Amino acid sequence: MPSSFLAGTAAAIGPPRHYSYAAVLLFIVLGRLFPAQAGLVLGVPLAVGMVALGVAHGACDQLVVPAQAPARNPLRTWRYWGRFLAGYLGLAAVVGLFWWQWPAATVALFFLLTIWHWGSADAPELNQIPVAGWLSHSLLRGMLLFAVPAAWWPTETASIVNDLLRFTGARPVSLSTFQAVAGGLGMLVAAGHGLLWLWYALDGRWGLLLRELTELLVLAALLLLLPPRWSVVVYFVFWHSLQHVLRLTGWLGYAGSSVPARRALLPQLWFYLRQAAPLLLLSCVALLGLGWMLAGRLPDASAWFSLALVVASIVTLPHALLVTLVMDAPQWLRAATRPVA
Repeated sequence: MPSSFLAGTAAAIGPPRHYSYAAVLLFIVLGRLFPAQAGLVLGVPLAVGMVALGVAHGACDQLVVPAQAPARNPLRTWRYWGRFLAGYLGLAAVVGLFWWQWPAATVALFFLLTIWHWGSADAPELNQIPVAGWLSHSLLRGMLLFAVPAAWWPTETASIVNDLLRFTGARPVSLSTFQAVAGGLGMLVAAGHGLLWLWYALDGRWGLLLRELTELLVLAALLLLLPPRWSVVVYFVFWHSLQHVLRLTGWLGYAGSSVPARRALLPQLWFYLRQAAPLLLLSCVALLGLGWMLAGRLPDASAWFSLALVVASIVTLPHALLVTLVMDAPQWLRAATRPVA
C-alpha cells in the first residue's frame, strides 16, 4: 500500500472521531442485546449524555465570538451581552412565532436546518477539500441521516413526524406520501454519495474516502439496527454534540496536556464543562421548569418527545447560524484563496 495513502488516511480521520464511533457501536450492541430493557440500558446513559453533552454543546455559544479576540475580552462589556442576547433570543423567538403561526412549514424548515447543521458538522476539514466538495458532503451527510431511517423504518419515522405535526396543531401526512418523499430522498442521497466517492477516488483523496466509508458503515449500522427514536438521540448526543464539544475545546483555548491525544477525552470534557457550567445550569433549570408546567398536558412519551423537538428547534436556529457564520465561514474564505493539497 503506498505511503501517500497511509498519510492521507491519518490526516483525514483525526484523533477525536473514534470516541463517537465507539459510543455508537456500544449503544447498538446494548440495544440489540437487551431490546426489552432498552428504556433502562439505553435511556439512562442517554439521559445523562443529553445533559452533559446534548444540552451542554450549546451552552458555550456566548463564548464563540469572544474567543476570536481574547485580548479584547468582550465578555466584560454590557454592549456585547446586550447584542448577543438580543440576537440569540430574538432568533429563538422568531422560531417560536413560526411554530405558533405556521407549524407545518416550521416542521419542514426545522428538518432542513437540522440536515444542514448536522451535515456540515460532519464534513471534512476545509484544508482537505475544496469549498464545493465541503458543501456537497455537508448536504449529503445531513440528508443521509434522515433518508436511511425514513426508508428502513418508514412507519416509525413517519410516526415521529406526525406526532410532531399533531403536537403543534398541524395535519399529519399519510404513510404513502411519506414513503414517496423518503424514496426520492434516498435515491438523491445514493446518487450524490456515488458521485462524491468517485471524485474522491479520481482525485486521489484516499484518506477522505476511507473515513467516509468508515463513517457510513458506523452510521448505517446505527440507523438500520436501532429504531429511529433511539438512533436519533444516540447520534445527536454521542456523535454530533460530542464532536462539537471536542471542536470547541480548541476554539476556546484548550491547550492540551501531557495525556496522549487518544486518551485526552476526559480532560477536554472537564475543560469544556467548566466553561459551560453557568449557562448549562440555567438551561437545566429552565427545562425542568418547563417540564413541570406542562406535565399535566403531556399524556405520553410521544408528546414528550415532540416537546423536546420543538424546544430543540427553537435554539437550533441561533446555534446553527453561530457555528456556520462565525466558525465555518472564515474557513471557507481561507480555503477559497489557497490551493488544496
